[in-house]
Amino acid sequence: MKRIYLDYAATTPCDPEVLKEMEPYLFEKFGNPSSIHSFGQEAKKAIESARETIAKILGARPEEIIFTSGGTESNNFSLFGVAYALQERGNHIITSSIEHHAVLEPVKILEKRGFKVTYLKVNKFGLVDPQDLKKAITDKTILISIMHANNEIGTIQPIKELVEIAHRRDIYFHTDAVQTVGHIPLDVNELKVDLLSLSAHKFYGPKGVGALYVRKGTRLVRFLHGGDQERGLRASTHNTPGIVGMAKALELCQKNMAKEIEFQERLRDRIIEEIQEKIPEVYLNGHPKLRLPNNVNFSIKYIEGESILLHLDLLGIAVSTGSACTSSSLEPSHVLLAIGLSPEIAHGSLRITLGRWTKEEDIDYLLEELPGVVDKLRTMSPLYNKKEK
Repeated sequence: MKRIYLDYAATTPCDPEVLKEMEPYLFEKFGNPSSIHSFGQEAKKAIESARETIAKILGARPEEIIFTSGGTESNNFSLFGVAYALQERGNHIITSSIEHHAVLEPVKILEKRGFKVTYLKVNKFGLVDPQDLKKAITDKTILISIMHANNEIGTIQPIKELVEIAHRRDIYFHTDAVQTVGHIPLDVNELKVDLLSLSAHKFYGPKGVGALYVRKGTRLVRFLHGGDQERGLRASTHNTPGIVGMAKALELCQKNMAKEIEFQERLRDRIIEEIQEKIPEVYLNGHPKLRLPNNVNFSIKYIEGESILLHLDLLGIAVSTGSACTSSSLEPSHVLLAIGLSPEIAHGSLRITLGRWTKEEDIDYLLEELPGVVDKLRTMSPLYNKKEK
């Protein structure tokens, strides 16, 4: 049976070149970077080299890169770090209603601790209206956190415009760029963000490692307590192999980006066009143009996305119904509800995400099998049968 992976937004396979780069730091060069002997200094040199590589690709300074365990920690670090650093100045935070749970859950905790949070609504495409942001800002606003691109529907936000609004009022701006780093062109000086989160396993690097960009001068309290790693902001022994692998993965993404964007956009647009031709009452979620090159998200009426996912899995095709972090939840996607879908329609969502090893014939197979799966499930659907009568 064929096995086809079309869930790259959830995680990506580690590139063999990345693994090759990491291997020496798992065996011969295994020293603790905090140690002053040659083994430790060898590891420390590799970490600082990786920091320089990542900084250069992002348009940052090396000292503005803090290594973390991944996107969730980077988001938590930004939110708690700024909130507590600036709480004497204000207690108001602004975010959007379609953020990843790694942002929404921390701000809920901050609400319980006395902070005020405004959740900006989005339009039917998942876009934040800059005018809504302007209206939401108060004299107590200290941080705005809006994701660069949504992990479920792929919509890319007008971050530059939103940041300009924030900076006119001297407010820090954080963006969760977990879905965009390594996939579309990104420069922190062009975006002008103060904090930016990224995670290696989303761009063909290892799991369990990520980074937080913190613009020089941004006030932030330390996140983990213990040693004085990462300039005293984030204690914990460095994950040397992971950090080295992350830098190599980002380097490869930068090298291959233009070619991969072109190929993925072509396949993405083919999927969007052919599925809507072959299957009636299917609706594209997210912006038709301002979306990630590898992301397709549909709502398919009268059936549940989970049923489609399981039937496709039996055919060897791996897709998703939304965020991997909430795939075990029976609740409809908060993102799809936020763009105005009913719970019934939201339950019928299907996310297809492409990547480096997606082939044209993989899409041929998907487009050949999906209509039959939908037809089969609809014949068993009381809602569809009621509609037919």
